[in-house]
Amino acid sequence: MSRTLVFGGARSGKSAHAESLAAASGREVIYIATADAGDAEMQARIARHREGRNPHWTTVEARLALGHALLEWSAPHRLVLVDCLTMWLSNLLFCQPCSYPEVGRIEPPPAFASERAGLLDALDHAAGDIVLVSNEVGMGIVPQGAISRWFVDEAGRLNQAVAARCERVTWVAAGLPLMLKGGPC
Repeated sequence: MSRTLVFGGARSGKSAHAESLAAASGREVIYIATADAGDAEMQARIARHREGRNPHWTTVEARLALGHALLEWSAPHRLVLVDCLTMWLSNLLFCQPCSYPEVGRIEPPPAFASERAGLLDALDHAAGDIVLVSNEVGMGIVPQGAISRWFVDEAGRLNQAVAARCERVTWVAAGLPLMLKGGPC
């Protein structure tokens, strides 16, 4: 069992790198997609991802219960590829209709803490290899709105918690992978 985190900025090549790791594994691949096709632009993005994906891989959609999906689909003969953690985090933040303040403290929905804990627990207990894709969103200026600041902070905390559970962590920039932790797969 191995855990690998592949992260980087938007259009950095992180998904392509993670998919190449999955393809090279020689194992059955389960692709857990976290995106929600809430509008036409997201529908087009999802369609592009699907078109480029290996047709032999099984795709599972997990908008919220990611930890449960990892436990359900992982197995010693499989590699589970999760794309992506920051989309999943966004799903958790907006899983219930609410209005967030422009300034002040953000209170995430009740599902946030339990689903986040479920994901981290699943990483500790799931069978088989797991590759996770995530965005690095904290390298720019501090965002102006409270919800944007909360998201950047929580994405950073999630990336740190996941990286601590992974044997390998790879940063991807301009399509070039840089190993931060562990050795090659």
